[in-house]
Amino acid sequence: MGNGNAAERVIQDLRALVARSDPGDRLPSVRELTARHQASPVTVTEAIRQLTAQGLVEARSGRGTFVAAAPTRQPGSDLSWQTVALGPRPPGEEDMQALLALPPSGAIPLAGGYLDPDLQPAAALGAALARAARQPASWQRGPAEGREDLRAWFAREAGGGLSAGDMVICPGGQAALSSALRALAAPGDTLLVESPTYLGALATARAAGLRVVPVPADADGVRPDQLAAAFTRTGARLFYCQPLYANPTGATLAAHRRAEVSAAVRDAGAFLIEDDYARDLAIDGEATPPLAADDPDGHVVYLRSLTKSAAPGLRVAAIGARGPAGARLRAGRLLDDFFVAGPLQQATIEFVTSPAWARHRRTVRAALQARRAALLAALRRHLPPLAPQVVPRGGLHLWARLPDGTDDVALAAAAAHEGVVVFPGRPWYAAEPPAPHLRLTYAAAPPDLMDEAVRRLSRALASRTASA
Repeated sequence: MGNGNAAERVIQDLRALVARSDPGDRLPSVRELTARHQASPVTVTEAIRQLTAQGLVEARSGRGTFVAAAPTRQPGSDLSWQTVALGPRPPGEEDMQALLALPPSGAIPLAGGYLDPDLQPAAALGAALARAARQPASWQRGPAEGREDLRAWFAREAGGGLSAGDMVICPGGQAALSSALRALAAPGDTLLVESPTYLGALATARAAGLRVVPVPADADGVRPDQLAAAFTRTGARLFYCQPLYANPTGATLAAHRRAEVSAAVRDAGAFLIEDDYARDLAIDGEATPPLAADDPDGHVVYLRSLTKSAAPGLRVAAIGARGPAGARLRAGRLLDDFFVAGPLQQATIEFVTSPAWARHRRTVRAALQARRAALLAALRRHLPPLAPQVVPRGGLHLWARLPDGTDDVALAAAAAHEGVVVFPGRPWYAAEPPAPHLRLTYAAAPPDLMDEAVRRLSRALASRTASA
């Protein structure tokens, strides 16, 4: 935490110096910056490296650090022709950019889809990657579908319904999902989704030219009767869902619905893409088994990512299916990027089969429990109507119902002005939302900031109510 703050001080200091200096001017040395900010030389060097990567400064070996020259462009450049050549922008692009945006300095993040850096196993991952990088074999070309031992680990995690030969390693869950939609559907086909659902799935489906049809869901997950009706009405052959701690609602598919959902998919002769992104994010009790564990006839396409439960930079996931569907997935991944980097695969299998993985999961469970409790307590203290009646048993988010008539997008903007970052509910719906919501993430900020975060949100809501 201290090193991070020191690095930010150095960066801001250098930015200010660059802003009032001319290209080529010398900047303070590493020694000067170390003394000025009470930071280690490693921290100062890293800050300079970041600004060098951004093109703001230039490090000259043996001479020091200088303000970088401004980039030159040919006079009279006219890029307007690209507007015609490119055509309309892909739908969902702005929502995805907002979802991945970093919070401004000083803001309290109640948005985002990753663990707070303090909860990420950076040291264990770094050590594993360093060992992998030193082994020449890890840099060689391996199987296009990924290391067999890593695929076998993902297959075991799926509950025994899949084998290593059914799996293919992917560079993150989003890449796996994109491959699945393109391999299993053609432009113009219909994709059924829970309503609301992960907005990354909505954006990917629309970019693939699919027609997205929402199916109502509640605190017990997707409604089987509505799913069966949607299959009949649309003729769809593909259903995307998150049965465990769904994003954004946190809902888990109830035990009494699992067989009914599987039956609806089977009767339609369809595939169910099971996005099991939150397998390692249980808080209360144990996670329910994957649907893929009880799928004798190959209807479930299983997707599992480690990014959410470990670190954003661990871009490793797996997707698996049996029969011709599996063959299409493996072929699609080969066309996309050949294979995932060998050192990253090796570091991943070392990490998830070591005691560090179990320790990390225990640490994350305890931390998420404390953060969820702090956010709930703050909501009940300052904004009781927003506290959810049903509390998710795992995952990263609370789904907060707003008062009728509230503009959730405008409220999110007002909250950002107050210094707390939240995400509006509207983008998570494939059609018109039935009510306004906010997705509040408890994984990205420590418990001691939750009360202040909700105070700021309360002020934002009050300002919106007063101006309405």
